[in-house]
Amino acid sequence: MDKVIVSVATTGSWTTREQTPYVPITEEEIAAEAIRCWREGAAIVHIHVRDEQGRVSSDPVRYARVRDLIRSQGCDIILNFSTGGGAGIVPDEERIAPVRLRPEIASFDAGSLNFGDRVFINSPAFLEALAHEMQAHGVKPEIECFESGFIETAKRFIERGLIQPPYWFQMVLGVRGGAPATVDQLVHMVRQLPVGSLWSVCAIGRHQLPMNVAALVMGGHVRTGLEDNIYYSYRVLAEGNAPLVARIVRIARELGREPASPSEARTLLGLPPFQS
Repeated sequence: MDKVIVSVATTGSWTTREQTPYVPITEEEIAAEAIRCWREGAAIVHIHVRDEQGRVSSDPVRYARVRDLIRSQGCDIILNFSTGGGAGIVPDEERIAPVRLRPEIASFDAGSLNFGDRVFINSPAFLEALAHEMQAHGVKPEIECFESGFIETAKRFIERGLIQPPYWFQMVLGVRGGAPATVDQLVHMVRQLPVGSLWSVCAIGRHQLPMNVAALVMGGHVRTGLEDNIYYSYRVLAEGNAPLVARIVRIARELGREPASPSEARTLLGLPPFQS
C-alpha cells in the first residue's frame, strides 16, 4: 500500500494544563514537541499558539517563533499553521495573519457549524478572503471537513481555481455538532471527494485511534495528537504527543504502510522541496 502521511496536532486551542500536564503551551514547548514527533515519524505538525495566559492566539510573531525554533534544530517537518482562531473566537483578519508567514500548509475550515457549546463561523466572505491569501502566498489549504457539506463548499472553490491539486482534505469527526466518528460516515465523505484527492482523518477523544486505523486500512492518512485526544488508553493520559505518534506509526507498519518522510509527503502533496 502507499506510504502514509502522519500529522500531529500538538496543542490545539482549548486543552489546558489542568486537563493534562503534557500539553505544550509556550513556543519553546510547542517546537520541542514537534521535533520529538518528527523523530517518531510525523511528517506534518499542525500548529496552534497561545498567549501568556495560555489562551488561543493567532499572533504571527508567536507562529514565527515556533517556526524558527523548529528549523534551528535542522528539523524538516512540514509546518501547518492553524487559521481556526479557537473555533472563531479570534477576529477573522487576525485568523488570516499566520498565512502571510508562508507556511507550507494552513487550515481551511470549509464551513460553519455548532461546535460544542459554541458556533464556529466561517462565512463565505471569510473563506473567500482566506483562499485568496493562501493562493497569493503559496500556501496549500488543508481542507478541514467537519461534515459532508464542507466538501461541497470546497468543491466550489476548486471549480473556481482557488484551490489547486493535489487536494488535501482532513476529515474531522466526532465534534459535537459535526459528523459522527464512524466508518460509515468516513466512507460516505471519502466518496464525495474529487478524483485524486488525498485525505486524512482526525477524530475526537476515544474515537481517535479507531478512526486512524480505519483510515490506514482504507488507504488514507492520519492525524493524531493532544489537540484531539489527551488519553493514551482508558483514563491513562498520553505523556505528550510523541507516544501517540509512535503508536500509530507502529500500527501503520503492521498494516504494511510505511510512514512517509517529510520529503516524501511534500512530493505526495505537490509541495516544493524543503529549503533550510
